[in-house]
Amino acid sequence: MARETREIEPERLYSKNLRRLMAKLDMTLQDVVDASGVDARTLGSLLRGTTKPHARTLKKLADGLGVGSDELFQSLFSVGAAFDRDTNPVVAEAVDSSPSIFNQWSQEDFDELYSRVGIGGGLTIDGTIEAANRMNEKRELLRQAALVLESSEQDVLRELIQILYRKVTVSE
Repeated sequence: MARETREIEPERLYSKNLRRLMAKLDMTLQDVVDASGVDARTLGSLLRGTTKPHARTLKKLADGLGVGSDELFQSLFSVGAAFDRDTNPVVAEAVDSSPSIFNQWSQEDFDELYSRVGIGGGLTIDGTIEAANRMNEKRELLRQAALVLESSEQDVLRELIQILYRKVTVSE
């Protein structure tokens, strides 16, 4: 399969580089939020490629990731270490072996999974299934939280989240 050589629009380039760096540094979205001070919603829209960030946001992200700002502008073809469908083919094997895990997955879900790495490089089949199950668990938890936030119990959940957030973000 030949690599595409067309230019990627800037919003998608930031997104792909952020995902690449997060995978390389083994950082979650919350890790990046904590390290950079960039709001989780802003970071989420950057990762989805739906927004164009301000220069100061990119600087905060780069500082939080411990890289130069130019890392966020790298051509994906020049970095050579991106994990994708070509470099992480075992994901397709995992999908074939356990298709029910991947029901209702979007293209972005698969892109995220393909971009993940295991110890020493690409994912193993077991590592892929474990990562997919974690992604599904997180999606289900977010779905449940969204439902609660639309109910009469929203204040309870909001307060609980604020308590937990303070607990994990305040250093002793």
